Amino acid sequence: MAKTFRPWQVEQRWLLPPSVQELVPAEHLAHFVRDTVREVLDLSEIHAAYDEERGFPPFHPTMMTALLLYAYCQGIFSSRRIAKACKERVDFMAVTAMNQPDFRTVSDFRKRHLKALANLFHQVLRLCQRAKMVRLGHVALDGTKLKANASKHKAMSYGRMKEAEPRLAQEVQGWFDKAQAADAADDAEHGAERSGDELPEWVVNKDRRLAKIREAMASLEEEARGPDDDPSSPKGTKRDHSSTEAPAPKDKAQRNFTDPESKLLKTKDGFIQGYNCQAAVDAQAQIIVAHDVSTENDPRLLVSMMDQVKSNIGRHARELSADSGYCSEANLAAIRRRRVRGYVATGRKTIDPKKPRRRAEQKGPLTRAMRRKLRCAGHRSRYRLRKQVVEPVFGQIKFARGFTQFLLRGRSNVQGEWALICTTHNLLKLAEA
Repeated sequence: MAKTFRPWQVEQRWLLPPSVQELVPAEHLAHFVRDTVREVLDLSEIHAAYDEERGFPPFHPTMMTALLLYAYCQGIFSSRRIAKACKERVDFMAVTAMNQPDFRTVSDFRKRHLKALANLFHQVLRLCQRAKMVRLGHVALDGTKLKANASKHKAMSYGRMKEAEPRLAQEVQGWFDKAQAADAADDAEHGAERSGDELPEWVVNKDRRLAKIREAMASLEEEARGPDDDPSSPKGTKRDHSSTEAPAPKDKAQRNFTDPESKLLKTKDGFIQGYNCQAAVDAQAQIIVAHDVSTENDPRLLVSMMDQVKSNIGRHARELSADSGYCSEANLAAIRRRRVRGYVATGRKTIDPKKPRRRAEQKGPLTRAMRRKLRCAGHRSRYRLRKQVVEPVFGQIKFARGFTQFLLRGRSNVQGEWALICTTHNLLKLAEA
């Protein structure tokens, strides 16, 4: 007797077309994100941008916001992949109600409203507070380096710029001379009124590269001059402008031609062209309570991140843990002034003799006191919470959802994109609560 199978009728049509909502389970994340954006979040800042009555009706901004947030929750960040999912995935159709914006519409919406989308972080954070997912009993601070939308091979050091600039200038000038001589010969042969006397493309491209190099050199020289205030001089004094020679940048100073605001950063896997992304995470439910993007080292960011936690939540955390990258006398003093119990690693006991500055920092009184504090507690030290609070968050963002490189360029755009990533992380935690 032949086995009986369930019917598979490819050509069979529905008598009554079902709602797309019925094809997605009621407990699915798509419904949660869509309804949260529709009913809870305040999108007046985005809606206010649509003040022109004329023209073809655009896609609903609330739908576009829900689409972006849900796509980021699913680890889909490319506008082309988002547009493709709107056509192929039922869960995306449940968010958009069968609307299918193309990739350019998605990309333009994200660029146009990036600042407003970044501000949604505070609204989602307040929702987490209402759900009692933020206690500020212990907050762990850490940073992770993410690639910029630029190749490190598109950067050039100031030393190479100094060598390449005169060589290219001489080469371009020689080509201009040849082009002018060729134009003169053509005018003598064909007449001055004939067309075809444009400069060759190879001359224009070299000229553009020379202009880029000169622009990058000017920017590095401006950074080397620094602000008018001299930090090494007594308070209230200005830098001496009587010197005829401005300080030149170091030959190793680099600038990227694709994203000039990104920096070459060292990671455990080598160097990347990217940004240093910061996150302060509450230990209650791994909610991000503060975030920032910088190209500076970690020690300079601890105080600003602590103050941002207070600005976002309304008070400082009772405890703060951070790795040795944030350890400095100034930071430990700032933690004490804010009456926060700090647990900051002071580094390994073995100190590299080639780094005398690091050794000097280790000898500070606050650093010695912190080292004793961590040593006395041993394995019961509150510092152990850092690894299980903030590091898993970076793992979820970078490896579970696959966000390892920014799509936008420029620090302000990257800050908005990182805020969007942190918002969707909190949104996912809220959905699981």
